Amino acid sequence: MTSRHRTLINSIPFLFVFLWSTGFIAAKYALPFVEPFYFLFIQMSLTIVVFLLLCLFFRVQRLSARQAGHQMVTGFLVHGAYLGGVFAAIKWGMPAGITAIVVGTQPVLTACLGWCCLGERLRMKQWLGLVLGLAGVVTVLLSTSQHAGAVLTWPALLAALSALVGISLGTMYQKRFGTGTHLLAGSIWQYLSVALLMAVLTGIFEVQKVVWNLQLILALGWLVLGISVTAILLLMYMIREGEMARVASYFYLVPPVASIEAWLLFDESLTLVAVTAIVVTVIGVYLVVKRS
Repeated sequence: MTSRHRTLINSIPFLFVFLWSTGFIAAKYALPFVEPFYFLFIQMSLTIVVFLLLCLFFRVQRLSARQAGHQMVTGFLVHGAYLGGVFAAIKWGMPAGITAIVVGTQPVLTACLGWCCLGERLRMKQWLGLVLGLAGVVTVLLSTSQHAGAVLTWPALLAALSALVGISLGTMYQKRFGTGTHLLAGSIWQYLSVALLMAVLTGIFEVQKVVWNLQLILALGWLVLGISVTAILLLMYMIREGEMARVASYFYLVPPVASIEAWLLFDESLTLVAVTAIVVTVIGVYLVVKRS
């Protein structure tokens, strides 16, 4: 492996973190003009079209029925349960910051699942890194979010927990059953299951009203190409090539990076405590991914 190739491979997690964090920013631009489940249905449908074109261009072989089934389960958990749960929790009254705190425990849950179910061993230094990362995420969110007067309902809490469990189980499931599956072909089946789920949810809970404008179109385009295509391919690659605890730990970096982006774009507050917590989070991730 050449030094340039090695540098490119090592940069994948950081590119993923940047792209994934921008999803929260793009959603903030888009959601004033469209209902969440219907928006996700549109996003998933367009993403399927993009992956179909990519598969045709690269002449990707079709998956077997067994492989397609496994990828649909992964999609349902990683994309459907996670995105649907997060959007539903916020829609049903849970502040976005608290939702992020609940989902932010995902690296610890994923590491525990990998340890219990897949036999992945974690050193004491890695467990310390997971705890530091969790503490940093919670501190960032608590110091940059306003939760006064928030009322947490059981539906909102259950939705947030379903997002947490969904992406954790989905990461483990993909690691266990997605090995050897072509990333492009697998993504089609993943997003097909999500599109079907969102079609049911929007049909039950929404009226499919959209106010089309340039802001919504640009946000949708970025979410499709930047997040659903590029970021997810990077995530599937990292799951295939790395330990679950190492991959999951990168999600700790997403809320701090999103906080910095919101500070730059929306002038949201970023206190000294938040900056300190971001440093702690980075140290935690470093301890998890450090090989020696």
